[in-house]
Amino acid sequence: MPFCEAPNDENSSDPALNNTIQIFYRTYGRGPTKVLLIIGLAGTHDSWGPQIKGLTGTDRANEGETIAGDGKPDGAGNDGGRGVEVCAFDNRGMGRSSVPTRKSQYTTEIMAKDAIAVLDHLGWKKAHVFGHSMGAMIACKLAVMVPDRVLSLALLNVTGGGFECFPKFDRQTLSIAIRFLRAKTPEQRAAVDLDTHYTKEYLDECVGSNTRRSILYQEYVKGITATGMQSNLGFDGQVNACWTHKMTGTEIELIRTSGFLVSIIHGRQDVIAQVSHAKRLAEKLQPVARMVELHGGHMVSHERTEEVNQALLDLIKASEKKINPQDWTNFLKRSSGKYSTTTLKSFPSKLTYNDLQADNVVYSLVRVVTSKTGYFI
Repeated sequence: MPFCEAPNDENSSDPALNNTIQIFYRTYGRGPTKVLLIIGLAGTHDSWGPQIKGLTGTDRANEGETIAGDGKPDGAGNDGGRGVEVCAFDNRGMGRSSVPTRKSQYTTEIMAKDAIAVLDHLGWKKAHVFGHSMGAMIACKLAVMVPDRVLSLALLNVTGGGFECFPKFDRQTLSIAIRFLRAKTPEQRAAVDLDTHYTKEYLDECVGSNTRRSILYQEYVKGITATGMQSNLGFDGQVNACWTHKMTGTEIELIRTSGFLVSIIHGRQDVIAQVSHAKRLAEKLQPVARMVELHGGHMVSHERTEEVNQALLDLIKASEKKINPQDWTNFLKRSSGKYSTTTLKSFPSKLTYNDLQADNVVYSLVRVVTSKTGYFI
């Protein structure tokens, strides 16, 4: 099994883990272009399945395992012919990686060190770094810590952490949160996950004789049953990482001036991470950032796979060509010197996708509220 040993802070060492943190990873494809994928809360490396296939041309891991609907190995790896090698890994507290027992062992800075350890383990001096949700927060911290190792930065469905993790509280979101808390079976969990991750239009779309909702529901039930639920220790720890995350003005300025391009990709209908927070971050990163808004939910990477993959490939190509930031950004510079964003057209996707394990920050937000206020729903 491919594992990387991550550094463990002596002040937060965990005897239960023999003071070592093991990070499980997979690589896909082969070539000079390196891409590090960092998944979000409660997600595993295979949640990046549609992007792995889109970037490398293959879904077979180099160690001989495939991202399959049942999560089982299938055959030997290949290079996909794209010249891109991707690494995706399970964050601490999830999947096959170590599960530290203390919340203090989960911060975006510590988890960024895990990601850097993976780069070191692979011998990658530089890489394009792409993160989703909590993974995007981790990616930001990595970019601050080792900006010279970042070729480009893609932030999908990102927020600034802390109170920005809270969704816009309306009847729909509150209903989803309550249903999630009450879900005790894979069937109940799958039903609420679909409403959390995707737009209603996408779920109601007909695929043959069935709706996409019914197809995804069966896949979710199968995936949740096969992988099981995240442990309370891992979940609470990753929630702590989101809650304590913060990007200072100095850190944002460092990213803005480090010489790499940034793409911020977000679903307009995301009920978990509000798009306004992502826009605000993109404005602060001008002129090196491009804002890509798509019609989709929190799992826009699955709902609008073709558009997301194209945005990521565009970022890689622009970085390789060393495009001027002024030619990269889609923000318009006003006479005042400030920037305003333009609107990007999105196109409907007709593909179907598997979702083996994905983010569910709604649950984490409710947990944070109840733990901080003492109120329980």
